[in-house]
Amino acid sequence: MGRARRTVGWNIGLYYVYKSTKAVEFYRPIMYLYFLSLGLDFTAIAVLEGIYNVTTLVSEIPTGYVGDRVGRRNSLLIGTGIITLTLVGIGFAENFVHLAALYACWSFGYTFRSGTSDAWLYDTLTDDLSEDQFAHVRGRGQSAALLVGVVGSVLGGYLAQIDLAYPFFVAAGVTGVGVPVLLGMDEPASYEESESDELGVREAAGVIRETLSEERLRAFVVYYFVLFSAVSYLVFMYVQPVLKTVLPQVGVVPGNVEPILGWFYAAISLLSAGLSYYTGAIRERIGLRTWFLTIPFVVGIALVALRMMPVLAIPAFLFARGIAETTRSLASQYVNDRIETLGRATVLSSLAMVSSLAVIPFQLGSGVLSDVASPLTALAVAGGFLIVGSLVVIGWETPVKSATGHRAEAE
Repeated sequence: MGRARRTVGWNIGLYYVYKSTKAVEFYRPIMYLYFLSLGLDFTAIAVLEGIYNVTTLVSEIPTGYVGDRVGRRNSLLIGTGIITLTLVGIGFAENFVHLAALYACWSFGYTFRSGTSDAWLYDTLTDDLSEDQFAHVRGRGQSAALLVGVVGSVLGGYLAQIDLAYPFFVAAGVTGVGVPVLLGMDEPASYEESESDELGVREAAGVIRETLSEERLRAFVVYYFVLFSAVSYLVFMYVQPVLKTVLPQVGVVPGNVEPILGWFYAAISLLSAGLSYYTGAIRERIGLRTWFLTIPFVVGIALVALRMMPVLAIPAFLFARGIAETTRSLASQYVNDRIETLGRATVLSSLAMVSSLAVIPFQLGSGVLSDVASPLTALAVAGGFLIVGSLVVIGWETPVKSATGHRAEAE
């Protein structure tokens, strides 16, 4: 006899706690500075990111399939355990070879979580007939995580002043707390009733093929999961090396760059937390169409402008990173509203796979361009590509449609 099922409210509360244990902000302000300190150049870092995304590419669908078979919670448990151990390993890494192996493990762990947590949340809300609150609840959860991240960013910056490896060890400890939290969560009743454990490989492939060719999604996949996600990833890669060059130009003593980066990432987390908290309101008052047809162009123009005025990197990075999580939540809501419970984690993982495939040439190309010219040049080229690519997609087909397939007005 299984344990008694807890209320949806209890499970959502634990979801918020779980989100708060995803402790990337501890190491995020100094991650690439740490890699550079181990003797890597930008091309080597780009290769690491390529390894990460190739691993994601080959693992996303299998692990999404596992998530649909063994359960959302169990998949999250596996991923959290792998990530915890990998973070410890990165803290002890000494060279590119160590990091390459660890990056593959890191990506593999994240593929068990990508798509699965959103699938768990959407199905849990479906149990209470409140799936339309997905963006609102996901945004609140992300807001809680980012508020923890504010403290983590600042602490990580100061820890890095002592040793660049320390933030990874602290992040591993906080991430590990997610294991007992997940053990206290239930599987959604809608998942258990959906016969997802009977989803075969052939059926899973059919679900993916049908989703990616679906008229309501195909343009959005190219627009967001390919173009915008790839360029956003490059912004994430180059924040630290660019600001390490720019901050001394505005009076920061070179020896204080790491703590300042911690505070800068804390500011990003605060902005992102505020926007994430109001994700539901943004969806209702601004609308998905207006948001997605505006944000890529603002980010693209800001990146192009960096080549002429590098000091603009501070507000440009703050904006681009600050809106990233809210945009991801809105994209997830858009997709979830257009797919079924059966195979949900598989579909969401396949979309993550599409992003991972698309970003690889961006990473490798930007790494080489950064070593030959500069990271600012690489970002400016990426910004121009985002603007032109977005215009091409819009000219082909409107990327944001209603759930019935027509152009969305206020959705």
